[in-house]
Amino acid sequence: MKLAAAAQMRELDRKAIEERKIPSIDLMERAAAAVAQAALDALPDKPGKCRAAVFCGAGNNGGDGIGAARLLFLMGLKVRVFLAGDYDRLTPDAMEETGRLSECGVELESFDPADKTQAAWTRGCQVIIDALFGVGLSRDIAPDSTYAAAVDLINSCKATVIAADIASGVEADTGRVLGRAVRADRTVTFSLPKTGQFAGDGAVLSGNVTVHDIGIPPALVRETVCSAQTVEADFAREALPPRKRDGHKGDFGKVLIVGGSVGCTGAPCLTASAAVRSGCGLVYLGVPDAIWQVEAAKCVSAMPFPLESWRGGILRRKALPVLLKKLSACGVLALGPGLGRHEETANLVRDLLTQAEKPVVLDADGINALAGHIDILDSRRGRVTILTPHGGEFARLGGDPAGDPVGAARAFAQEHGCILVLKGHRTVTAGPKGNVLVNTTGNSGLAKGGSGDALTGLIASLLAQGAGPVMAAAGAVWMHGRAADIGAETLTEYGLTPEDVIAALPRVFLELQEDLK
Repeated sequence: MKLAAAAQMRELDRKAIEERKIPSIDLMERAAAAVAQAALDALPDKPGKCRAAVFCGAGNNGGDGIGAARLLFLMGLKVRVFLAGDYDRLTPDAMEETGRLSECGVELESFDPADKTQAAWTRGCQVIIDALFGVGLSRDIAPDSTYAAAVDLINSCKATVIAADIASGVEADTGRVLGRAVRADRTVTFSLPKTGQFAGDGAVLSGNVTVHDIGIPPALVRETVCSAQTVEADFAREALPPRKRDGHKGDFGKVLIVGGSVGCTGAPCLTASAAVRSGCGLVYLGVPDAIWQVEAAKCVSAMPFPLESWRGGILRRKALPVLLKKLSACGVLALGPGLGRHEETANLVRDLLTQAEKPVVLDADGINALAGHIDILDSRRGRVTILTPHGGEFARLGGDPAGDPVGAARAFAQEHGCILVLKGHRTVTAGPKGNVLVNTTGNSGLAKGGSGDALTGLIASLLAQGAGPVMAAAGAVWMHGRAADIGAETLTEYGLTPEDVIAALPRVFLELQEDLK
């Protein structure tokens, strides 16, 4: 699903109105109808027993809200409509909607933060419509403004909140909060979803996002080229490599995993388990000799082998020749899970990155080894390198995920010629050509140590089996999240473990294969 920018939505509206001669008030009426229907769907009782508060700005987004208020009134709700902006700055279409509302006997009221009766009415509502700001908002809502008071009042209420087009205060292109923002339960957006509804804080504040056709010609929507899109099941299905009916283990890829240290024996084992569970034919696991026996006992389906270590399990730089030889017979290197941050080990990581021609999936302490040595990542331009940092690891590489994770991931991937999987609530996968994929699966059960290790194994496995690098990365993120969603259905997000996520992967594959039948 394409994710549009605010400028693209303005251009779509312009083309529809100016070139296709679609009356703008008709677009607004359809938008209002979609918002009103969402509000009706949220009511706990018959419309005649419920009431709604609608908060509007002076722009066309406010006009959508005013139109929705009229429709709700005609359906039997008790409605009050509050204008936080200036009446004399209403757009022509918003003014037209105000007149239609007035004809029904409902007047547009100026919102007064000091008016206790307005606040009391709002707190007694079953549904609130947020139509303060649309996608054009680009500066912070002033903390002492009427708009800020309206946002605070909306957020203090127990009513279901429906946002018209976008939750007010969420920046459409980034998901960044502009000073403060409405916390919506549902966002009814128009024509195309916006990047900020699926990234950053906006992914949480938008609630359930639904996209509605308001009459923009479908050809104009199809012609809109977006550099960001969501990852859905159809994309993940394409990332799942086919299985040869007469294939043998050598046909389904070989992965070399390098990781582990004393005290971190679980990480490489989880990576290996995910790689095996997701179909990889042969999985080798190079670990410090101090923990080899532990890994050999844990990893019954993978093949751990010992590497020279010192000082209590620190992997030595002397392991490089052994690893390069082993890698020559494998298709993908997964580097970093549980490896530790000793400088001797970090030097080994940097040597491997410099000399390895095979695709590398770099995680955890493999990423940390690049801090202050980003030139080594740059030297791999032209070779496949997939990095899977969380926000802290990304910051150590010089990235800034705060506010605009999509833009930050895109800039980093383009600058360094890599694929970046920036993990978070809505994990972002950015390719070196500027394309960005935003994930739509997963839950808080993944916020546990070991989840990232499993993801690394899944990415490496898909890559080794023949999936394209970007598809392997973004597809694995979707599958990983979907497995967590399946696991949480019975185990809850509290009880979910990385092992449970790995165990649920076959059900994900079954779902994807069933959709093909």
